[in-house]
Amino acid sequence: MEHLLTSHSAHCDETGMRVLGTKWWLHVVSNNLWTYYFPHPKRGTEAMDALGFLPQYNGVAVHDGYSSYNKYGCEHALCNAHLKRELNGIEESFEQQWAKKINELLSEMKKYTDECREMEISIDQEKVREFEKIYDAIMQEGIEENPPPKTSKAQVKKKGRTAQTKAKNLLDRFILHKENILRFLNNLRVSFDNNQAERDIRMMKLQQKISGTFRSIEGAVAFCRIRAYISSIKKNGMNVMDAILAALNGAPLLS
Repeated sequence: MEHLLTSHSAHCDETGMRVLGTKWWLHVVSNNLWTYYFPHPKRGTEAMDALGFLPQYNGVAVHDGYSSYNKYGCEHALCNAHLKRELNGIEESFEQQWAKKINELLSEMKKYTDECREMEISIDQEKVREFEKIYDAIMQEGIEENPPPKTSKAQVKKKGRTAQTKAKNLLDRFILHKENILRFLNNLRVSFDNNQAERDIRMMKLQQKISGTFRSIEGAVAFCRIRAYISSIKKNGMNVMDAILAALNGAPLLS
């Protein structure tokens, strides 16, 4: 985990897993060179604290926006691939024009940052300000498309928050988390999406489909350590069999 703690950005994700016939959670922290897996019976802050990564991390955590991540003081970047899927759903179900426009803008921003990386040039801050101005204008259109609901006297007397549509909930997230959504636009070292973590967790999901539940907590922990080692070996371009033999001989190629 030490290598990930010193990395500029790290991808985080979690998925359900079965241990002793009960639902646990598999947490992953990774980048293009290192993978770390951590099984825990909980999904939120308790598990993240036990993992020990986010409480110490000072870089950029890329994730899907699960609320527990926001409790940690590092910088955050939201997965825009995940957000684009939600925007597609809102556009199709609610015919919201703001969702269509911001979806197209995100694609345009990604194309621009990809070109900057390919050409090895710095981001033009004037271009960034232009993108952000368009972003803000679309948010204003979204507010106009989703006016506050009319409430009756009976509804006013009820306690609690007034229910909102899915479209308005997503709009609020785009307004509130603008900085984290556009982190990739201001920093070429930050990914547009969280695909790295999703790829790293895919093999573990496959294992669960094939084998079902782990029969012991120790077995789940050991499997996670072995898979993390193999994943990191592959990312570093090393031979897996050589790496396994080296580990069995007490001299792992990566540590």
